[in-house]
Amino acid sequence: MAEKYNVVVIGSGPGGYVAGIRAAQLGLKTAVVENAEIGGICLNWGCIPTKALLHSAGLYQQIQRCSDFGIQASGLGVDFPKMIKHSRTVANRLSKGIEFLFKKNKIDSILGRGRIIGNGKVEVTLKDKKTQILEADNIIIATGARPRTLPGIEFDGERIVSSKEAMILPKQPASILIIGAGAIGVEFAYFYSAIGTKVTLIEMMPQILPIEDSEVVDVVVRAFKKQGIEILTGSKVEQLQKSGKGVQVRLSGKDGQKEIAAEVALVAIGVQGNAEGLGLEALGIKVEKSFIQVDKKSYRTNVDGIYAIGDVNGPPWLAHVASMEGVVAAETIAGVEHQAVDYNNVPSCTYCQPQVASLGLTEEKAKASGYEIKVGRFPFRANGKSLAMGHNDGFAKLIFDAKYGELLGAHIVHAEATEMLAELGVAKTLETTAEEILATMHAHPTLTEVIKEAAEDAYGRAIHI
Repeated sequence: MAEKYNVVVIGSGPGGYVAGIRAAQLGLKTAVVENAEIGGICLNWGCIPTKALLHSAGLYQQIQRCSDFGIQASGLGVDFPKMIKHSRTVANRLSKGIEFLFKKNKIDSILGRGRIIGNGKVEVTLKDKKTQILEADNIIIATGARPRTLPGIEFDGERIVSSKEAMILPKQPASILIIGAGAIGVEFAYFYSAIGTKVTLIEMMPQILPIEDSEVVDVVVRAFKKQGIEILTGSKVEQLQKSGKGVQVRLSGKDGQKEIAAEVALVAIGVQGNAEGLGLEALGIKVEKSFIQVDKKSYRTNVDGIYAIGDVNGPPWLAHVASMEGVVAAETIAGVEHQAVDYNNVPSCTYCQPQVASLGLTEEKAKASGYEIKVGRFPFRANGKSLAMGHNDGFAKLIFDAKYGELLGAHIVHAEATEMLAELGVAKTLETTAEEILATMHAHPTLTEVIKEAAEDAYGRAIHI
């Protein structure tokens, strides 16, 4: 007989496991089906292990300049396999943590490939090839997305790699081409360059980190060039092929055609949804360009009782967005009141050095949207805590509606930018005005003083510049 559930979640990434736990908290009998590792791509092959690698790289760079702080060190070097091992240890520990949370919340965790075989029925092909049928009042699809490659180019996991293989290469490459300069490409560019690999970063758009504020990107570009990273923007890949023991790429751009060789190529040009093999076609569930179409308020598909959350329903492809969508889907199913996800207040973080953190509108988009704006900036070179840490680059930039003082956008570039954004997220959620930020006392000395000072600058009241 089929096991019966109120909710069956297919996929255990940051959308799926959060949806499952929230559903269980609300008293719904819940199962989560996972075909690979518990925790999904983000925890096992994305957000978490990459941050472990980036921390190692940042620590290495910091120790290289430790004499600036009166500390002497010798014999410094990179143990690439140990960096990889540390990264995998962190990911494995967190995966086991999710398994514990499933047990704590009495969630059935089922390892196998799930497929919807009818309204309210999920067939799971288990690891031993046997099948198990689950009956569910509601099904949440949280199967995520996977790296997209260039037309006609296949990942081989050795010389032409995706982000997954880039974090577990058997040895450090002497040189690497990174095609695509969004957050993933930029983070890997920083990581490999910091530990001594020659990096060429290629982007088809006019700037790296295309969705970020152009002033912020300028700071990152200067830092990357100082570090020795070659940046080629406005460059289209015409051909990528294996050559000898490495790879070769042919580019076209404003300066004509160019050929570059390297040991490895990382393709980081975006993702495609994991919508195949789920039985969606037979049910008539709408899928467009690999992404499941949903109502973006409750995440219902066009078929009753079936929801889709996270990367598989399209952008923004961010773990924290998937988690919020998972909570909303579970609360919708349980019939409890909830707030919708505010897609105008999604934090965006890139963990290179300097880090980039932003939310809301850029200055360019605010103007294009018809706002009359006030813009305030405050540099970290005028912040005492930042100077004490030896991180002088970067600034905070706040954008306000000139008419009402409403915070429209926030952009920070600094060594600790990603840890400073939440204050502004809360502020924007509460529809905070500039006047309220100005009236909020910030502790001294802290990095977050720049937030208040940027607001002061927008209104001609900055004290320290």
